[in-house]
Amino acid sequence: MIVPGRPGESNRVLSAEEAARQRVEDDSPNSADVAYARMMIEHHEQALEMTELAPDRVESTKVGKLAERIAAAQGPEITAMKGWLKSHGKSERSEGHDHGSMPGMATEAQLAELRSAQGKAFDELFLTLMITHHNGAITMATDVKGQGNNIRIEEMADEVVAQQTSEISRMRDML
Repeated sequence: MIVPGRPGESNRVLSAEEAARQRVEDDSPNSADVAYARMMIEHHEQALEMTELAPDRVESTKVGKLAERIAAAQGPEITAMKGWLKSHGKSERSEGHDHGSMPGMATEAQLAELRSAQGKAFDELFLTLMITHHNGAITMATDVKGQGNNIRIEEMADEVVAQQTSEISRMRDML
């Protein structure tokens, strides 16, 4: 294994045994990891709020099934993020954070419009808002991968990117 040297120093070559004895990298959470978990909880909660509207309003069974899949995925992710925060001694919410500033969040006016929509109008608005919502989650996940330090948060961010990229593609096909 080649280990890069510090600036101005040569690389070192380690045997497999030496590499195994090297100290494991510290992945203690930093402020970006904690902020991501807190924000993604709120972000996913809004997605659940939107999916809860679908059963009584959708026209397309495909949109209804999509809403069910989103809810089935994001509910457990919220639980996992809450558990991660608790295991690191962090509260679920930060004081004074305005979730409206998060990428992809629907405004209260957009949510009110979605609540009043029915049939095809609901389907189109739901898909449009959820595509924007998912793009926002991908932005947040990509950001934490560059700024965070914790491997579990990085894994959760990878899952968000993979799942929501796939769902965006499906939703665009439904529009």
